Amino acid sequence: MKPRRVLMVCLGNICRSPVAQGLMEAELTAQLGPEHGWMVDSAGTVATHAGEGPDPRSQSSVRRLGIDISNQRSRPITAADFAEFDHILVMDRSNYADVLLRAPQDAQSKISLVLESTYPGEGRAVPDPYYGGEHGFEQVVQLLRAACQDWIRIWRS
Repeated sequence: MKPRRVLMVCLGNICRSPVAQGLMEAELTAQLGPEHGWMVDSAGTVATHAGEGPDPRSQSSVRRLGIDISNQRSRPITAADFAEFDHILVMDRSNYADVLLRAPQDAQSKISLVLESTYPGEGRAVPDPYYGGEHGFEQVVQLLRAACQDWIRIWRS
């Protein structure tokens, strides 16, 4: 399978998309080996947290699976991302609409809701856990882990 470039996107790039990036990287390594050649990154639709690391609760939620996302840094999505990435996976409908508005016409087909792989046609969103407790972060990990596994399965077929 040809390596692909995947961008995960949420609002501030400190909760959901860093977790999605870490989970996708871990799944690719587990399924394809450490030399898989894929590139996975994450970004936000706003620059509010640019340069910051992932929320400590996000880090903790994936650390339980042996995944370290502490070196990631928040950044906003850029115009160059639409040319650089093969797939842009967005966490919710609001961010999907924002990304779609910024995308050139020829890049719009690259953009999908991340949960589309697990719940096709349902328009489901990954809930933003920022203002909630630990349970919300665990739910995000469960949803995104399944979605990453399902995307890889789809891309492999």
